[in-house]
Amino acid sequence: MMLNVENIRSQFPILQQQIYNKPLVYLDNAATTQKPQSVIDALCGYYTHDNANVHRGVHMLSERATAAYESARDKIRALINAASTREIVFTRGATEAINLVASSWGETNIGAGDEVLISEMEHHSDIVPWQMLCERNGAKLVVAPINDAGELMFDAFEAKLSERTRLVGMVHLSNALGTINPVSDIIAKAHAVGAKVLLDGAQAVAHLNIDVQALDCDFYVTSAHKMYGPTGIGVLYAKEALLESMPPYQGGGDMISMVTFEKTQYNDLPYKFEAGTPNIAGAIGFGAAVDWLCETGVELIAAHEQRLLVYATEEALKFEGLTLIGTAENKATVLSFTIDGVHPHDLGTILDREGVAIRAGHHCAMPVMQHFGLPATARASFAAYNTETEIDVLFAALKKAQEIFA
Repeated sequence: MMLNVENIRSQFPILQQQIYNKPLVYLDNAATTQKPQSVIDALCGYYTHDNANVHRGVHMLSERATAAYESARDKIRALINAASTREIVFTRGATEAINLVASSWGETNIGAGDEVLISEMEHHSDIVPWQMLCERNGAKLVVAPINDAGELMFDAFEAKLSERTRLVGMVHLSNALGTINPVSDIIAKAHAVGAKVLLDGAQAVAHLNIDVQALDCDFYVTSAHKMYGPTGIGVLYAKEALLESMPPYQGGGDMISMVTFEKTQYNDLPYKFEAGTPNIAGAIGFGAAVDWLCETGVELIAAHEQRLLVYATEEALKFEGLTLIGTAENKATVLSFTIDGVHPHDLGTILDREGVAIRAGHHCAMPVMQHFGLPATARASFAAYNTETEIDVLFAALKKAQEIFA
């Protein structure tokens, strides 16, 4: 069974437009995916019919808003197979979720002489919070290297694990390279030395089937906007026992059960970590995006995207002067490259005039660029609504750019 891509495309209003009088070819999905009408309708529906705060009201609007908000939490729980909605904490995105873990669990459990182990391919959001924690607490940030295919050097990673390792932070699917890391093996090795594991799944959840219980990861983070959902909403999954032991990340309304000037009692999970009025519309839209993913089929989407990646890679290998950056054996959805004599930013500008949207830059992964000795790459990234015809348009536009700079 294959995706009906034309049917899928018809569900995304933004794709039905032209850019500079050319059909939009949107290949910047690793930065953010477009939104189906069902997600847009969910956002509009909340503000049109149910706009009210959650958990606190006894009137009908609040009850409906609360039901939709908590239903979204359960949909996310089911998607990643968490054991309980108590393990699903809404955040502003994967970045805030990592910062929450660093500030709450990290401040309590990582001190002088301890180590945090990450990889050379991490997004800045899985580097900077750990750097900040290590600077505050006297811990050490340790980096496992990658090879020139963009793969984790597993032997080197294993050699850097020790009894001092308190946490391993690892990207599941690299936004800059497309590499899919061997996360089950990483988790097993980390747990063997007593370390906890946080997986950055911002790129992974829309492209892979995720089962946090089977993986046995301690923390898993993702963002809705990489999953056909709204911006400004994401989740932290964490094992319930860990969340119970962690102090609140922020103080305010809804994360409390009782407040006096002498003492505050904190709310139950997951609300202990959700201070203030949340992004209610975003959560409801996130739930609608999960519905869309499940109805469309994550496995069907992944198979379609893999066919696109294979086709694009074949075209890239035939393109004179193009160098692929990230050639891992196990990869998905991302094609990063350079073209001799043309800066990636110039490529991005010229392609835009051809109606093709790609990403050009360091992709919030400067250490990856430093590994390859590059200031930037061009990146095309694929989603359920992309087609081989669009890839043909991409390479025709790249040829035009190459000729301009010849």
